[in-house]
Amino acid sequence: MKFCSNCGGNITLLIPEGDHRDRHVCDDCGTIHYQNPRIIAGILPIYKDKVLLCRRAIEPRRGFWTLPAGFMENGETTQEAAERETWEEAEAKIKIDGLYTLYDLPHISQLYMFYRGTVIDGQFGAGHESLETQLFDEQEIPWDELAFPTIYRTLKRYFEDRKTGVFNVHIEEIRIAKLKR
Repeated sequence: MKFCSNCGGNITLLIPEGDHRDRHVCDDCGTIHYQNPRIIAGILPIYKDKVLLCRRAIEPRRGFWTLPAGFMENGETTQEAAERETWEEAEAKIKIDGLYTLYDLPHISQLYMFYRGTVIDGQFGAGHESLETQLFDEQEIPWDELAFPTIYRTLKRYFEDRKTGVFNVHIEEIRIAKLKR
């Protein structure tokens, strides 16, 4: 950040009085520009014991498979964000069954939240951010073509939990050193 969005003044990175972190502060008007983690909300969409995946049509990781998810918008809940992203990427309406995984990625200032959900009426398609969508059983999952570690870990947990029928909320921190699957 170089210029203040409030007055156009120059920005300096410093620790404001009473704070303990570097912040972008306007030299002219004193506005503190806080930068906070981004929330990514998504769905683990299930239909008849299969998982609905989307092949990404956008970067990063274009052409790789993912669960429908994306950045939360202002004015929406995490569930609304997850449902919206599922519609935008997979043209699927979802009945949310509960929060399933939560991943903290402090090295990139992101928080991923995936809900388990049921695809309503089995209807889905490829939205504008997807090259294609497809239902997969566990043996068919393209494990080496998954876009992100959060997707890989959510799917692995789901297939493990499905054996017992118990779907607790899983919370995990993923740091750079832990990015290997």
